[in-house]
Amino acid sequence: QVQLVESGGGLVQPGGSLTLSCAASGSFFAINVMGWYRQAPGKERELVASITSASSTNYADSVKGRFTISRDNAKNTVYLRMNSLKPEDTAVYYCNARFKYSSAGAYYTAWGQGTQVTVSS
Repeated sequence: QVQLVESGGGLVQPGGSLTLSCAASGSFFAINVMGWYRQAPGKERELVASITSASSTNYADSVKGRFTISRDNAKNTVYLRMNSLKPEDTAVYYCNARFKYSSAGAYYTAWGQGTQVTVSS
């Protein structure tokens, strides 16, 4: 089982920056894709950014140019650097990991508990 622990959320003024971290632990063979999703009140959860083990990245159009996702494979940790934050970025941010228990096994998905990001003056 994979556990994902997020940190780094908080309150920031518009135009400010935050960095989220998510560390994976537990017993697994490999983690393929790690990513960040967010869910604002009354809205569906949406993909913010994802990164593969080969560091190929994907971003939501709304965050391109402002957010940067990175990954430390040795530490099984993914980061999300968020710059030029806007009030509409306010949401609970969830870490996500796609992993497998063995080289020939199926992929599974794990979620973190979520961390609140509030952008407000």
